[in-house]
Amino acid sequence: MAPISRQCARSERGAELVEFALVLPLLLVLIGGIIDLGFLFQRYEVITNAAREGARLAAIPGYSDTAVDTRVRDYVRVGLALPSNPSTTVMTVTVVPSTVAGITPAVATKVVNVTYHHNFIMLGPIMSLINAAWSNQIDVRASSVMRLENAAGS
Repeated sequence: MAPISRQCARSERGAELVEFALVLPLLLVLIGGIIDLGFLFQRYEVITNAAREGARLAAIPGYSDTAVDTRVRDYVRVGLALPSNPSTTVMTVTVVPSTVAGITPAVATKVVNVTYHHNFIMLGPIMSLINAAWSNQIDVRASSVMRLENAAGS
């Protein structure tokens, strides 16, 4: 019986290497996904702050929609340190707040919507191999609303 146990010991010799070869691709996909989601979250934060900056500028009297668009694009360009072309829309919306006691006057606000196209660096190509319908691109959207300020002296 001793020779059989020696053969069993020899047959398990490369088992760790085979297990590592099976687990390594999954580990790399997991690490790549974590990195890509980190980049996505960072871009979301920049787009959210750019929308807030745009709404802040749009709420001040004397600034046009093109000035707001320029401010948003500059913020995104500096925040992402990449050549980027976000889509920006500026709208004037009247909001009527609801109150329990009495009638509250309507408030004019500016709404700034920003959309940025994010490309997955690592996860996109890997997932497109698994599922051909997987898109390598996702739209990151943010919106900000601010009350219009009155001009000085009015």
